[in-house]
Amino acid sequence: MSSTTHQDLLAPRRTLGERVMDRLRAQSVSGWTNDATLLVVVTGLLLLIGLVMSFSASVVDAAESGDPFGILRRQLVWAAIGIPAFVVVARLKPRTWRPVSWVLLAVSLAGLLLVIVPGVGITRGGSTRWLGFGWFVAQPSELVKLAIVLWLADVTARKRTARPDGRLPLRHLLVPAVPLLVVVATLVMAQPDQGTTLLIGLIVAILLFAEGLPLRLMALGGAAMAALGIVGTLVADYRMARIEGWLNPEAAPTESGFQLLQSLYALGNGGWTGVGVGSSRGKWNFVPNPETDFVFAIIGEELGLVGALVVLGLFTAVLVVGLRIARQATGFSRTVAFTITGWLVGQAMINVATVIGVLPITGMTLPLVSAGGSSLVSTLVALGILVAIARDVDHPEAVQ
Repeated sequence: MSSTTHQDLLAPRRTLGERVMDRLRAQSVSGWTNDATLLVVVTGLLLLIGLVMSFSASVVDAAESGDPFGILRRQLVWAAIGIPAFVVVARLKPRTWRPVSWVLLAVSLAGLLLVIVPGVGITRGGSTRWLGFGWFVAQPSELVKLAIVLWLADVTARKRTARPDGRLPLRHLLVPAVPLLVVVATLVMAQPDQGTTLLIGLIVAILLFAEGLPLRLMALGGAAMAALGIVGTLVADYRMARIEGWLNPEAAPTESGFQLLQSLYALGNGGWTGVGVGSSRGKWNFVPNPETDFVFAIIGEELGLVGALVVLGLFTAVLVVGLRIARQATGFSRTVAFTITGWLVGQAMINVATVIGVLPITGMTLPLVSAGGSSLVSTLVALGILVAIARDVDHPEAVQ
């Protein structure tokens, strides 16, 4: 006999939107912490600096292409997507991402495959890294970073749960992390994009370290990645030129050393307090890619050493708060928090190191600050997850 009552038949049917909102409310965290507040503030400040400085750095190139506000307009559109995503993600319980991670990984891998299909991927500057049409152009390698973090954290958490002692043998740490890294690295290098490949390797290494991989094996893996990087450099003339330009930029000031020299000139021109927002000389076709790879050079020129130190201080705050959040969390959430923190701060430090000449130029952007829609949205989502973990630390049953 049916259990449906007369009242059930007369009750109004709930719309799809109402059911979705009910689902979101059921998966929402209700707590709030000082770490969550601080992380929101730091994220907002970095985003604001990024919007201002990426516009200032890009206005010359954009004007030459016919629209001085073109890059800013696109960045604002992506921010209008990323900010609501950040707000929604910051409300979701961390465990929500465990089943979603499988979908994200499948979608991102499919995107990487489509990019290298002739006639499908979009080529810019000699690399084919994008998919899309019109103004909407996305970079699948940005999504795969987040997908790898969430998926590997879920897999290792499931393995730990299945073992009575909660310990993972070495083979369970390396599989499927290493095979996945090989697949993703192969697809990304086919674009080609050596900088992103190295960053993905760093992300996997950070996650394995968080899961307990011995330091000696970390060192061995680092040496292997370095060896592959050297081989990749030797087989490509343009990469070899980058190394030569990094080691001795004065020897080729108009060729391989041009990028680094112009970056250093811009930083030196800024002095202590900078020449003022919008007054950079380097962005007038001297500093290459001023709104993306070398936006930190424009920050140093327009805002001076003080402004550059403020940006570095904000990323230091992300590091301190992120590690504190990871220490307070457990299981899946702990691994995700530690890895996201290492990924974003590591990427920022590599970008700054290349701009000031400590490392060879890799083409790596400054998170939240450099222009780039896919990077902006994926970074905001990652930080939103970190905020959610900070808010959920008082509920250990939700972070296992």
